[in-house]
Amino acid sequence: MQFHKLDQIDIQILQIIQKRARIKRKDLAELVHLTIPAVSERMRKMQEEGYIKKYTTVLDPKKVNLGVTAFIFIKVDTSSHYSDVITQALKYPEILECHAITGAGSHLLKVRTINVDGLEKLLSIIQSWDGVINTKTNLVLSSPKESTELSLDHLSIEEKEQV
Repeated sequence: MQFHKLDQIDIQILQIIQKRARIKRKDLAELVHLTIPAVSERMRKMQEEGYIKKYTTVLDPKKVNLGVTAFIFIKVDTSSHYSDVITQALKYPEILECHAITGAGSHLLKVRTINVDGLEKLLSIIQSWDGVINTKTNLVLSSPKESTELSLDHLSIEEKEQV
């Protein structure tokens, strides 16, 4: 699949919908000075090409009784178990993120649980996965910044440099 190059209006649309995913197409069209069909077509293309992965709602974890956040570093014994960790991580809703990393471990997990007991149970499960030889857990005390919003400023700069 060939991707179209994002122009300044596409970038604007992406910036707006990252902040306001539920914005009405009419309002979005007004903000970027296009017609509703033109905005809809641009969004359709960006969805098809994978620029827009999904639309989601961000919940307050504490309000839904998920007050414990932790980062778990995992070390596996051999690279043959590398993909097993990913397969296992996908099975557990408490595991929000799974990253393959460099350094002392092979993977980093971001998890949320109801309480420390829940974290302990999850750790026990993770430590039983094939190939896992070590885990290191860091408990989050507070999260002054959490965001899913990506900065797109570099895309605007790239476009200006090509002119």
